[in-house]
Amino acid sequence: MKKPQATSGEPRTRRKYDEEFKKRALQMLRDGHSGASVARQLGVSVGLLYKWKQGPGWSEDDAEVERLRRRLKEVEMERDILKKVVTIFSRPT
Repeated sequence: MKKPQATSGEPRTRRKYDEEFKKRALQMLRDGHSGASVARQLGVSVGLLYKWKQGPGWSEDDAEVERLRRRLKEVEMERDILKKVVTIFSRPT
């Protein structure tokens, strides 16, 4: 669904989001959803989400948790690759 475009003569209006909406968006990010999926579900831009993360509703602890979750995903992927490699090389020849 495309958003209606303002014609050249119409002034653009900014959408305003209440604090509850912002808190819900930030909570979705805290819960591990990607920025792109949250933006798509809520109909906002990814850039706006990351701007909200810089505000008072997002603490340094939240940023640390997000960093650790990303790192955990990387390590899990590495582990899965190593499991496959071990399986391949342990086959009898």
